[in-house]
Amino acid sequence: MASLNYSEAAVADIEFLTGFLAEIDPIAAGNTFALIDEAIAILAHHPFIGRPVDDFLRELVISRGKSGYIALYSFEVQEDAILILSIRHQREAGYWHANER
Repeated sequence: MASLNYSEAAVADIEFLTGFLAEIDPIAAGNTFALIDEAIAILAHHPFIGRPVDDFLRELVISRGKSGYIALYSFEVQEDAILILSIRHQREAGYWHANER
């Protein structure tokens, strides 16, 4: 089983996505966090489940109704470790870093 690690940017992404929802609907924010957490946990057992982006990165699609989220990650085979780099809503154009908001 691969270890799961989050970059600081990915943690900030989760806080941003759930914080935005918490202002409108706290229950939805909690459900969103649980959805993302549960989907990412699957990577520990199935690290290649995400679609390839390039030779080093993959994307995990996390469905939620008509849209959802995308988690950008790398799988370090030698270390048997997954690094979650960024998480965004599917309707967003691309990934950003916490310091770009």
